[in-house]
Amino acid sequence: MKIMAKQAKWMQSTIAFLCVTLASVIGFQSTVMADETCMSPYMAKIIGQEDYVYVWTLGVEGMGDAQDKLVTVSVNPESNNYGKVVNVLSVGGRNEAHHSGLTDDRRYLFAGGIDSNKIFIFDVYTNPGKPTLHKVITDFVEKTGGMVGPHTMYAMPGRIMVSALSNNVDHGGRTGMSEWTNEGDFITAYWNPTDEDLRGAEKVGNSADGYGYDVRVLPRRNIMLTSSFTGWSNYMMDFGKMLSDPEAMKRFGNTVVVWDLHTRKPKKIFEVPGAPLEIRCAWGANNNYCFTTTALTSQIWLIYEDEAGEWQAKSVGDIGDPSKVPLPVDISITADDQGLWVQTFLDGKTRFFDISDPHNPKQTYEKEIATQVNMISQSWDGKRAYFTSSLLGNWDKTGDSDEQYFKLFTWNGKKLAHEFTIDFYKLKLGRAHQMRFGAYSLYSQTPNSTDSMLSQVE
Repeated sequence: MKIMAKQAKWMQSTIAFLCVTLASVIGFQSTVMADETCMSPYMAKIIGQEDYVYVWTLGVEGMGDAQDKLVTVSVNPESNNYGKVVNVLSVGGRNEAHHSGLTDDRRYLFAGGIDSNKIFIFDVYTNPGKPTLHKVITDFVEKTGGMVGPHTMYAMPGRIMVSALSNNVDHGGRTGMSEWTNEGDFITAYWNPTDEDLRGAEKVGNSADGYGYDVRVLPRRNIMLTSSFTGWSNYMMDFGKMLSDPEAMKRFGNTVVVWDLHTRKPKKIFEVPGAPLEIRCAWGANNNYCFTTTALTSQIWLIYEDEAGEWQAKSVGDIGDPSKVPLPVDISITADDQGLWVQTFLDGKTRFFDISDPHNPKQTYEKEIATQVNMISQSWDGKRAYFTSSLLGNWDKTGDSDEQYFKLFTWNGKKLAHEFTIDFYKLKLGRAHQMRFGAYSLYSQTPNSTDSMLSQVE
């Protein structure tokens, strides 16, 4: 039975990969191949309406049970619980809950704590409306040879790549990535190239800082891209204190690395000043480019393959008024490669850019979501956009400006219309960070009696 189960998982991963490959070969672009903050192309896709959004949430001392938790929100308008929190799963303690990622078969959700270095693996398959804790990885630092701060969890065929933010020697930004099985067993680790050890990569610019943050792939071009942020000593520091510390402000990454996807070897290191964060890649079969934005310099950068087949990087636009440092954070490319959402934390705005010409993005819309905003996740059909609020525990705003929420807006291609808001502080849930989607259709399931018995968490 175990062998049969493994074969079934292998077949599901293979089918997902073949679908992506076929789409690339025939030039297929469809609104069902979308975003969810631009997850892995190896992942199974939601066709139609998502049923749940899983929100990885930071616990707040003195609020509720004060623990980090996975909060499940019902988002299918056909459900009696539409717009309500239907499940809360606390994981024990505060780990600085941050990013999460689904496995290629979408059976498991990996969610990291960038302070505790734990990875919590949730079973979202058995009962999508009521996830359970499958496993906790507690030896991330030891297994990876000293990496700290598990950040992006990115689906690969039958395994998951986990980028890190820091190291356990100086708590700075030099770090790497590691691969794990879908069940949470360690496979191997890769350290990012540095000036001292380029590992055969070509350096384009002044430095190879070895910093890490996000990871994305373009399988049809055999490349993997990583970006850079800052180490534990900065991201766990009070935001105001960090901004006034000249030495701390020097400790931010300024690079994007192009890797050979198959060999996991770095090929090219670009200088991208100002902490390039999220990377989002185009879906079209002939659209060989990805975007990133820089938190400290408020720029949109394009990483693209030129006519000679060489990868290049250049700044292609401003985000708001860069002199005011609006702090662009999460970004999201639309299914048709025509639009890019950019969230700016400090002014609480989301901005939409027309990227039909990726070398010349043009802002066409903006809306203030709240006093602060961080993450966005679009529905597969592009009609719904979900937003959450928290950036980092010590970086979020304070007092009345510290709004913590989950919000749904509909998008008609021209403007956002508010549907509902869940106040995470009012429900004593904590700080809402990253979102991932769940749907019964992924597992050939339908809502059952268990779903109908789910009730709002008061």
